Order: sequence, then structure tokens, then C-alpha cells
Amino acid sequence: MASYSFQPSILDLTPDGPALGSLAGARRHGLTGGAWVDHVPGWVRGSDDVLGTLLQEVPWHAERRTMYDRDVDVPRLLSWYGGDDPLPHPLLAEARAALSAHYAPELGEPFVTAGMCLYRTGRDSVAWHGDTNGRASTSDTMVAIVSFGSPRALLLRPRGGGDSVRFAVGHGDLVVMGGSCQRTWEHAIPKTSRPVGPRVSVQFRTAGVS
Repeated sequence: MASYSFQPSILDLTPDGPALGSLAGARRHGLTGGAWVDHVPGWVRGSDDVLGTLLQEVPWHAERRTMYDRDVDVPRLLSWYGGDDPLPHPLLAEARAALSAHYAPELGEPFVTAGMCLYRTGRDSVAWHGDTNGRASTSDTMVAIVSFGSPRALLLRPRGGGDSVRFAVGHGDLVVMGGSCQRTWEHAIPKTSRPVGPRVSVQFRTAGVS
């Protein structure tokens, strides 16, 4: 298995290991068409411990996809955990349970799966898209993303084009995209020429959404 290094921060040290902050302070950003984004900077404290586990123990794999009549490498590594799969760090199970409880009045069902992306350097990225496979193509849903590692920009724009909204997503940050966001907006992680270290994105979704 490949090894991915990162520089731990003394500012991220916690005496009792990683822990979750409060969701009560989530700031909601209303978008058009019934879409919204919640952002909680630094929701996970002691994120270095989680990041180290994710980099070394997750079975990352590369994929190729057909674009413009040719096969190309997906510019990031991937892994996926179903609802019955044990997650690679116990804090992720705590996070999924906390998110399910907090958003239950709006979501009406728990978060189940955990998709993961590893952005190894600034050359790794994800193009404009919405998570519209399965029920999300016709129904409102939520995707909760917890970020570990180097800060990267998360961009959102109305589907079909328009001005984009930028979130600087850092180590331990939480972003939740809800309402019609997956159907009426798109999101992307653009490449950057800045020297950045690895970033892992953990995406919690409900059953039947990808």
C-alpha cells in the first residue's frame, strides 16, 4: 500500500484524542432554487489522528472513466464503505451518527454510506457535477462532507452555469449540501498550482444516493 505523508500541526493536538464539536453553530448559506449549504469550520478536533489513519489504512484505488471517447485516469483516489462496513476510524462512525441525529427533522432518514476521495496533491481534482445517481435525481437529499488535511476550495454554481460560490474547506471542516442542491447546483474541487499536501474528503450519504 502506498504511503502518503502529511505535516501534523501542534495546534490540532487534543489530550483525549479526536472529538466532534457542536452542530448547533452550523451556518446555513441559502442558495437559489431551494438549495442550501451548512458550514462548520473545525467541527472535528484532533483531526491529525483521523487523517493519519485514513491515509495509511483505507484501501485506496484508482479508477479510469470514459470522457470524450477515450479512457482517462480519475484525478484522485477513491474508496467506498457501505452501511454494514466498519469505518476505518471510530470517529467517523460517531460523526455519521451525530449528523443523522442533527438533520433527522429535515432529512427524515439516516446517513448510511461513506464515500471517500484522496486528493494527493494540487493536481488532483473533481470536475463540476451533482450527486444525482439514484433517488437524488428526483428528490431532495443531503450530502455531508467532512474534510481532513490540506485546505482546498469547494466551488458551487447553479446547474447550467452562473456565478460560483466558494468555500475554503479546511482540516476538520464540515460542509452539508441540502435541499435541491444536488439537482439545481453543481460543485467542484478545482486543481491548484499551490504546493498543498494530501486531503481526504469523507462524504456521508443516505441509502440509494450516490
